[in-house]
Amino acid sequence: MRQAIEIAEAVRSGRTSAVEVIEACLAGLAAEGGELVAVTRILADRARHEAQLVDATVAAGGNAGPLAGVPYGVKDLFDVMGLPTTAGSSIYADAPPATADAEAICRLREAGAILVATLNMDEFAYGFATINARHGTTRNPHDVARLAGGSSGGSAAIVAAGLLPFSLGSDTNGSVRVPASLTGLYGLKPTHAALPLDGVFPFAESFDDVGPFTTSAADMRCIWEVLAGTAALDSGDLRIARLGGRFRENADPEQIAAIDAIAPDSALIEVPNIARARSAAFIITAVEGGTLHRAALSRDPMAFDPATRDRLIAGALLPRSLYDQAQRYRLDFKAAILDLIGDHDILLAPAAPCVAPTIDDPRILIDGVLTPARADLGIHTQPISFTGLPSLAVPLHRPGRLPLGLQLVGRPGGEAALFRFAEMLEKRRIIGVSSAAGAYQGEDA
Repeated sequence: MRQAIEIAEAVRSGRTSAVEVIEACLAGLAAEGGELVAVTRILADRARHEAQLVDATVAAGGNAGPLAGVPYGVKDLFDVMGLPTTAGSSIYADAPPATADAEAICRLREAGAILVATLNMDEFAYGFATINARHGTTRNPHDVARLAGGSSGGSAAIVAAGLLPFSLGSDTNGSVRVPASLTGLYGLKPTHAALPLDGVFPFAESFDDVGPFTTSAADMRCIWEVLAGTAALDSGDLRIARLGGRFRENADPEQIAAIDAIAPDSALIEVPNIARARSAAFIITAVEGGTLHRAALSRDPMAFDPATRDRLIAGALLPRSLYDQAQRYRLDFKAAILDLIGDHDILLAPAAPCVAPTIDDPRILIDGVLTPARADLGIHTQPISFTGLPSLAVPLHRPGRLPLGLQLVGRPGGEAALFRFAEMLEKRRIIGVSSAAGAYQGEDA
């Protein structure tokens, strides 16, 4: 599928119609989407109605928007008017339908984009694998025997397969950046709370953010501008640094080589206490998630996905004093990081620490020991979430091989610099999306 901005331009110019785009998209989802276990609901009637409205605007000479006629999907925790918001769980399958769309969906609709599907996720967004007891495990389109990552795995897989030009996920500790890295996409964790979260089922509000998946930096810039309601403007030279210490451990050698090749003479910033920061993030996440679901856990614990239930119960039992201590440490850590990075605009780090693990053996090597991928794929993303800094996962350009991603980490409110730097790396062919269709040859197994 073409990039979002290309589709929109073709619809606005009349070279194609939104109805034609949507019919082709729906046919593709029906024909190819099932193998990936990425889609939970196809919204065909809604999509066709919205496409007709876009075409009517174009025919009348009106402004159909920067995303005119562009189809997309959302992680199954966004409110969609008339449907229950399940957050990937059977518990809410029969919940009262949402009375309005999530604010992010409203903004995309006003820009001309057309919602066509809701997408698979880890139950309540608690995991990095998209192993879902109700819907099944989402598969990686580069190799369907491998995980797509999570918790926004359905949102990543459907775009990486070329079935949608973009999608929305949510990122708490890496739930957009990890699957973007494993499926070879661009995935954004914005500055914390910079994009609208109204109508998005929460996981851990201290870290939750809406995040898009795209196939180009230009699409990411466009969609961020729509969601943020402002232009992505930056100026001046970009000052680059590399994150050292723990960020250079448990990474694929090709990730480190790429980082060093991108900015060989840049500062190598040693970030102290990363392990402590990640532990504090685990505590905050566990307590906020467990507290949110405490009543449902008391009422019917067996209704939860077993892999989610035990972690939520453990979080609900943690003492409030430990949570308060972790939050105080977070404030100190963030202040120290902002002082440490000084005037740098871009910090380079790995995203997921490896290529996608297999579904049959979902473990990864951390500190020389095989550990569950569902818990540890976020080893490099979780400390960034802890700071609230924006981070853009970008795919290394490696056609025919399993994807690997980097993180471009910015200053607070520094998304525009991330987009510009990603566009520069695209021109140098250091990063860029490779087709998932029959490309993988098996050398990364």
